[in-house]
Amino acid sequence: MDTYVRFLFEFMSVFFSGVGKILGGIFSGLVQMFNIGDYLYIIETYRKDFSTGEWVLVVLAVIIMLVILALIILVIVFFVKKYFKFRKTLVEQESMLEEIASLNKEVATLVQEKEKILAMKVSQLGLKPNEEATVTEEATDEEIETLDDEDLDNIRFSKLHSIDVAFKDYKIQYYDNNFTLEELVEIFRNFAASRLGLYYTTNMIRLFISGLSATKLVILQGISGTGKTSLAYAWGKFIKNDAIIASVQPSWRDRTELFGYFNEFTKKFNETEVLKAMYLAGYTDDVYVTVLDEMNIARVEYYFAEMLSILEMPSRDEWIIELVPSSWDTDPKKLDAGKLHIPGNMWYIGTINNDDSTFAVTDKVYDRAMPIDINDKGQVFEAVDTDPMNINSSYLEGLFAEAKKKYPLTSEMESKINDMDDYVIKHFRIAFGNRIVKQMKDFVATYVSCGGTEVDGVDYYIARKILRKFEQLNLAYIRDEIDPFIEFLDKSFGKENFNECKDYLLRLKKMI
Repeated sequence: MDTYVRFLFEFMSVFFSGVGKILGGIFSGLVQMFNIGDYLYIIETYRKDFSTGEWVLVVLAVIIMLVILALIILVIVFFVKKYFKFRKTLVEQESMLEEIASLNKEVATLVQEKEKILAMKVSQLGLKPNEEATVTEEATDEEIETLDDEDLDNIRFSKLHSIDVAFKDYKIQYYDNNFTLEELVEIFRNFAASRLGLYYTTNMIRLFISGLSATKLVILQGISGTGKTSLAYAWGKFIKNDAIIASVQPSWRDRTELFGYFNEFTKKFNETEVLKAMYLAGYTDDVYVTVLDEMNIARVEYYFAEMLSILEMPSRDEWIIELVPSSWDTDPKKLDAGKLHIPGNMWYIGTINNDDSTFAVTDKVYDRAMPIDINDKGQVFEAVDTDPMNINSSYLEGLFAEAKKKYPLTSEMESKINDMDDYVIKHFRIAFGNRIVKQMKDFVATYVSCGGTEVDGVDYYIARKILRKFEQLNLAYIRDEIDPFIEFLDKSFGKENFNECKDYLLRLKKMI
């Protein structure tokens, strides 16, 4: 055995002595490269024999050598730093892997606990734990609802589910409404004054209700503090369904701000109050209202574009929006394959402040909405104490439909509007399409039914929906056209009429 040990030592020493010589050679080489004494000794040896020109070359050689040595030092430092950085990364990766492994163990533990809880709940239904996967297929509707209430983990629309539970046995209520539109104007006006201390002119309420008949989106605009939001709030109180106030934020970029979104991590749908109100409205025949407060503090066409397109559909059966791409067994009853039917008994009221802190509302929005200006505070008056009232949406829309049949635009008025259309196209290069014509007919008919006159209704509508487009033109270009246009309106509609349009044109003239 001693012989073998000596053999092994001598045999391995050949290898390790070679390694030692390599390492020693590298070390000796580095020491030799940085041996400043040898460099100085050589310079001292040849110093006396150098000429002036050769001394210049000596200095150059010294500089080159110093640069080379500096570069060698930098390379060594660079590789040392690389090594430590790489080592640190490896350590961090190993630490992260260990942490992930630890989290996976915790998740596995939680899953096991959840399965135990589910097994206990399933056993309460009289099933065996291993039948848990088929509970929703074999249980009765009542058992499914009981399970849903107890196990919210399987419900991604918790707010909508709670509405399903509350309205399980609900039957649509009819309130025996028997008022006319003209009476509704005075009832609502007296209620706002007597119960809320909010004072509006009869004409303002008339315009507001006429706007509701023309479109599902009414825009209340004007200077701050004139009662725009208060009017929408008062309407919600009057119909006994408080308005859902959605305060628009500058960060709103898409429809998720209105409806919410599905969280892939929690597997829950983050529902908004607007979505909840829409779903609730689908159960009833009551009137509902959503207020988009300061709607132009963000771009309306970003977050409300889909709704504008949906509400434009001629058939309400097409008023559908997709919330999620697929359906779960536990989804709300009124969701069909993840799609929600937009209720026809909900109106949307936007408030707009026209100042430098807001965005301009585009034609796409204005053309589909009914803008109403509120620039003056209402005067205090003695109001009859009036109670709020439940109103059936079907009854209100029935009054709107009746008004459209009873008070269509007269042939004389239609002829004058067509003449005005030709004039505006010729002199201002602006035209209005079928959508605006239809809205105008609906608005004016309801305005007349509310106690107004046809000419005043047409005047207000044209001023807010058509002449408003003049602001997009080069005002200097149309300056000389304004006075002749006013003369045309006087000749066509009478000097005592169309004051809204004339006042607007005169204000526009002052801006030039």
